[in-house]
Amino acid sequence: MKLVRWGQPGAEKPGVLDNEGQVRSLVGVVDDWHGAALADGSLARVAALDPRTLPAVAPGERLGPCVGAVGKLVCVGLNYTDHAKEANMAAPKEPILFLKATSSINGPFDPVEIPRDAQKVDWEVELGIVIGKTARYVTKEDALAHVAGYCVVNDVSERAFQLERGGQWDKGKAADTFGPLGPWLVTADEVPDPQALALWLEVDGVRRQDGSTRDMIFGAAELVSYISQFMSLQPGDVIATGTPAGVGMGLKPPVYLQPGQTMTVGIAGLGEQRSTVVAFGAAVAR
Repeated sequence: MKLVRWGQPGAEKPGVLDNEGQVRSLVGVVDDWHGAALADGSLARVAALDPRTLPAVAPGERLGPCVGAVGKLVCVGLNYTDHAKEANMAAPKEPILFLKATSSINGPFDPVEIPRDAQKVDWEVELGIVIGKTARYVTKEDALAHVAGYCVVNDVSERAFQLERGGQWDKGKAADTFGPLGPWLVTADEVPDPQALALWLEVDGVRRQDGSTRDMIFGAAELVSYISQFMSLQPGDVIATGTPAGVGMGLKPPVYLQPGQTMTVGIAGLGEQRSTVVAFGAAVAR
């Protein structure tokens, strides 16, 4: 299934995409796509419905972040060898973890705002893992049984804040609008191999990133297991699994986002985002 959240910022409602690409409302069926609604039993009940019997959502309705009430957004740094190389950093021997503020979460078609005093805003297409069952000290072999599904994440980053302000990555990762999620949460049964997905990112139609999740240093199962050794993963938590080469920081000379530019971000089978970059202080839908 392809699960969506539709409606105005802060008032999103649950929905599902039918076979024709029409958004169908699940109001009255589930509260929202968060927490317990992402458990196997809840997903099975929705999967048993005929989507043609559900109310159609009017065309043009905004799609919000595909997961609501995210408890934590855990990110993995330098998880592709080619990206570590372009960043002039050694490939990690264990996953590098940091947290992205949940206040950064944004809709897949909402504007991305350049923060005050920012000069090096960059892009990062990433596979998102959405947890469906509490994971605590799980093995790699059992890890994917705790996954509800997968989504597209753009880990928007301000490189000067990240690398030149004391070396604390969170500073460059956590700004409002820096975490577009979606457009869909695709349930795990439709993603038989999360290590076989093409992913890409374009800026104003120019292909900047073009990779595959097969090139991840630490795969999805290993990441869920590893992270669960340090913190419990709860239903609705999201893991952003790292980005391949092609970020603006790695270009020669570096290229960073400017107001008016548009990012198109996609993963095979998981859909595409499209975000326009706006200057600080511009009206931003949240």
